[in-house]
Amino acid sequence: MRLGLVLALAATVYVAPRRADAQALASSRRAERAVPNDNRTPAGTQRGDRLTLGLEARLASWHPDGDHAPGAIVPAFAEVGGQAHIPGPLIRVPAGTEVEVVIRNRLDGATLDVHGLGERIALASPPVPEPVRVPPGETRTVRFRLYAPGTYYYWGTTTGRAFSYRIGEDAQLNGAIVVDPIGGRADDRIFVMSMWADTVARAFTDRKRLLAVFNGRSWPNVERMQYTVGDSVRWRVINASADAHPMHLHGFYFRIDGRGNGLTDTLYLESTGQRMFTEVARVGGTFDMTWVPERPGNWLFHCHIAEHFARRGPLGMALRAQPMGGHAGMNHATDGMGGLVTGVTVLPRPFPPTSRKQDADDSRRRLRLLVRRNAGGSDASPYFGFALQDGAASPAPPDSGFRFGAPLVLTRGEPVRITVVNRLREPTAVHWHGIELESYFDGVPDFSGEGRRLTPAIAPGDSFEVRFTPPRAGTFIYHTHFDEERQLLAGLAGPLIVLEPGERYDPGTDHVVMLGSPTRLADQQRAVLVRGVANAPLVMRAGMRHRLRVINITLRRPVLRLDLMRDSVPAAWSLVAKDAITLSRPIESPGGARRTVGLGETLDFEVIPGEPGDLRLDVRIGGQLPPHTLLGSMPIRVVP
Repeated sequence: MRLGLVLALAATVYVAPRRADAQALASSRRAERAVPNDNRTPAGTQRGDRLTLGLEARLASWHPDGDHAPGAIVPAFAEVGGQAHIPGPLIRVPAGTEVEVVIRNRLDGATLDVHGLGERIALASPPVPEPVRVPPGETRTVRFRLYAPGTYYYWGTTTGRAFSYRIGEDAQLNGAIVVDPIGGRADDRIFVMSMWADTVARAFTDRKRLLAVFNGRSWPNVERMQYTVGDSVRWRVINASADAHPMHLHGFYFRIDGRGNGLTDTLYLESTGQRMFTEVARVGGTFDMTWVPERPGNWLFHCHIAEHFARRGPLGMALRAQPMGGHAGMNHATDGMGGLVTGVTVLPRPFPPTSRKQDADDSRRRLRLLVRRNAGGSDASPYFGFALQDGAASPAPPDSGFRFGAPLVLTRGEPVRITVVNRLREPTAVHWHGIELESYFDGVPDFSGEGRRLTPAIAPGDSFEVRFTPPRAGTFIYHTHFDEERQLLAGLAGPLIVLEPGERYDPGTDHVVMLGSPTRLADQQRAVLVRGVANAPLVMRAGMRHRLRVINITLRRPVLRLDLMRDSVPAAWSLVAKDAITLSRPIESPGGARRTVGLGETLDFEVIPGEPGDLRLDVRIGGQLPPHTLLGSMPIRVVP
């Protein structure tokens, strides 16, 4: 039986068994199990400056949702004499090592092409290694030297597809390559992200299968990290999938120490590495990150595309749509999320805990955030909204249609109590995206917190009080963290602005631009909502200093491109902050006001319009290659 047919049968037999699948079912039960690879143990034999590795590709039974969950027969890499691993065996050597890899193809009837096994040298555009083609049953040897320290990978295909379209049966043929500097190896962890899907996300179609994994496993079966307050945490992240992934760390900032594309890796000095709470892992991209857990509790690191971390069935198959309120009583941590999520438990230092006196301080500023239904929509496709109540004044009446929440304006260093009141007919939760706060208030139901003290979902008619003191000024986001594909699409997101003490928020010069998704999938392919509605006008005054706070909270747009235009000519702006971190000096745009923004990122620009007239902010498909299709536009009137 040919490989493609075996895969198709074995991958579906667990979902909808049929008599015709008997042979594939028997084959899957006999096949060896692919072991999730935590990338802690290098493969091969190292003698001096030479590594030899016997690498083979063979069929294995992969169980990404757990050892006792359904599995599928897929091609996997293995070290000769060892078990198959997903991802494949780790190649990790000191800089300057010569590597010899002997590749054997044990995939019956399928030719194997292996890419990425070639020299790594410190050039901006190094030569691309030729793929190693291995016919069925044959062996090939490749030798190369790894000079440049960094994070890289190798990958294989049995279908001849390009890397950016490897989505199906051979998409787990990946392995990490790490080159350490001479004289030292970092204490780090390596995460390889991969997927198995019907098609790529940029096709904007409903995908019956969408399985996204860290090191061969999906949440909640993925390995969870554990650290202690004050540790220095170093991660290497490799995106070996055909989708981009905006990766968000809850509760902490991380520093980017390097970025690469599999062939090159640019490493940054500690003093120049950017600090952020969201970084986009582009297709085939890598990045190295360092962070310090400063507060104990449970924290998430996950892709911010809702369908990449939403709850799905076995082997990534779509679940039936839940009726309204169908998630009531569900454990959100184990049953409400899946895919590209990993959890981090931070343990306290072994000394007495600090006092929480400020948490009980009645002098805190008190706010109420009402979560309620807006007019319009339906139970299947609702409109929800946030309403802010500050003081004794009554909140505004419910709005209609899709609207983002109003700016929630706080002050750095000022303690605040926010009572989130759920007036929906289904549970919800609110995450304070980018805010450094106690884990219990982070907003992930059944997960955030410590020990047995975990954040509850906010039931219909119930409330939850959040307490924190913002430690830095900047642009953040508050948004739902419950049934995100439904509730985020309905409008449950808003800007969170933290000002310096003594500053006042002036909406005449301080403008929030929220980028969201239309409710219909077909419309998401062609458009985004700028400020939550189409063609929403904005007014600026000529010669005055204005601030544009841009937030990408779309559902499926990992990267968008922004162009500030006057007619057909780019205007001017300066990037002054990313993810609420003020840049040491503004970044000017020499070719005009043009910049990309990742999903979950916030960017602050300074704009000084030179003269009255019309400007516009164009939002286009992001990425490195044209065409950059126009998705939405915000007109700006510049008045005297």
